[in-house]
Amino acid sequence: MYRLGIRRSFVAQHYLIGGDFGDESQWHSHHYKVEVRLTGETLNEHGYLADITEIEQALDTLLSRYRDATLNELPEFQGLNPSIEHFARIFHDRFASAIPWDNSIKLTIRLWEDPDIWTEYTDHSG
Repeated sequence: MYRLGIRRSFVAQHYLIGGDFGDESQWHSHHYKVEVRLTGETLNEHGYLADITEIEQALDTLLSRYRDATLNELPEFQGLNPSIEHFARIFHDRFASAIPWDNSIKLTIRLWEDPDIWTEYTDHSG
């Protein structure tokens, strides 16, 4: 099994809704770190699991949407608590739609909201 991972860091803001989450209910920033992880059993004709340049470009484009943004104000979070779990799934789905995927490659997004707290999302439907 081959794995390819790329990490980036960015700052974004949010506030949790739908309950009393203490300080997290107030507008605040997180220094997020995101890791895009691809997993597959075969390499392409060039010996790559995926084109790293293409992956980095798609990642940097997507990050420009979230960097310095307040997540609550973005349409993809409308009606959702902008939890790290929702954010990981939304990030996954938007990233997956930006790249032409080989069905044999699995995409996992791991998202940290601080050095000790992370979640990840993998779509196992493909």
